[in-house]
Amino acid sequence: MKFTLRRFKDGDQKSLVKNINCKEIFNNTSSIPCPYSKKRADKLILRCKKISKLKNPKAIKFAIDIKGDVVGSIGFHKIDRKNKRAEIGYWLGKDYRGMGIMTKAVKQMTNYGFKKLKLKRIYAYVFAHNKASTRVLEKVGFKLEGKMKKHILKNRKFVDVFVYGKVRR
Repeated sequence: MKFTLRRFKDGDQKSLVKNINCKEIFNNTSSIPCPYSKKRADKLILRCKKISKLKNPKAIKFAIDIKGDVVGSIGFHKIDRKNKRAEIGYWLGKDYRGMGIMTKAVKQMTNYGFKKLKLKRIYAYVFAHNKASTRVLEKVGFKLEGKMKKHILKNRKFVDVFVYGKVRR
C-alpha cells in the first residue's frame, strides 16, 4: 500500500485519534496512552509544528499518511548530534498492519537518519513480547544487541526489553 511520510499538520487530529486508539499500541509502546484524546492529539501536533522550526531538534516525528489520513507515526527521539545517534520509534494503526508499510517506513526513516542527519547509529528499544516490531527491525537490517531484563514497568509488571541497533558503515 502506498503511503507518504510527512510532517503533522492541523486537521490530522481526527485520523490520528482514530488510528492510535488501540490497546495493542498501548501495550507495545512505553509512552502512548489509551485512550488517546483529541486534546493530546492537539498537543502533539502543536509540539511537532514547533519542533519542525528548530535548526537542530532533539526529536523528529513524521505522520504515516495514506490518502490524507494519519495511519501511524515514525520518528527519532533522543537525537544526539555530538555522538551521531538517535532512537527510532513508531506505531501503526491496526487496520494497516501486515502490508509491509512499517518495514518500508523504517527503511525510509533509517536512510533519512544516515543521509540527512548524518547519524552513525540508530537504535530501538522493543518490548520482548512485540514480535511484529522485532521482525520489522530485522528485515531492515537492525541487529539484536541485547536484552534488558525487567527494564520497564508496563501494566503494573516489569517487562524485558530488546535493544536493536544499526550502524552506518
